[in-house]
Amino acid sequence: MKFKVLASLAGIVVLASAAYAQRAEKPEAAVVRSSAAYAEVVLRRTEFEAELESLTAEYTDEYPRVKELRQGMLYLGTESERLLKLKPERLSALTLALGKLIVQKVDAEMELWRLQQNLADGHPDVKRAKRKLEIYEKAVKEILG
Repeated sequence: MKFKVLASLAGIVVLASAAYAQRAEKPEAAVVRSSAAYAEVVLRRTEFEAELESLTAEYTDEYPRVKELRQGMLYLGTESERLLKLKPERLSALTLALGKLIVQKVDAEMELWRLQQNLADGHPDVKRAKRKLEIYEKAVKEILG
């Protein structure tokens, strides 16, 4: 009986903490989450999740495309966090063009990751992919400041 009461209380505390965290969210985060750039990142993450869901029904976690999609979702998560940490004066930069640029950057990161699974860092294809990623990162930094 005590266990059920403690478990119920723990559940209430967790729900209250989550509700408080949502209310304590900075107003800037709400602006970021409603921006075109963030929506573009969420769209790509959703596409990856949907494809991953269908693949994992038939394949194991070791299947190359499953591993690639999981890696891509990590990259998208990093970019989402980057957007959420923007200073208020930079929020006007959250355009659709920026979102598309970030998605293309993530695609370049995934391409580099895919190449590095089979090729050495000195390979010309890996070098080209690294340079392509640097170009995208430079463009994102230029916009975000």
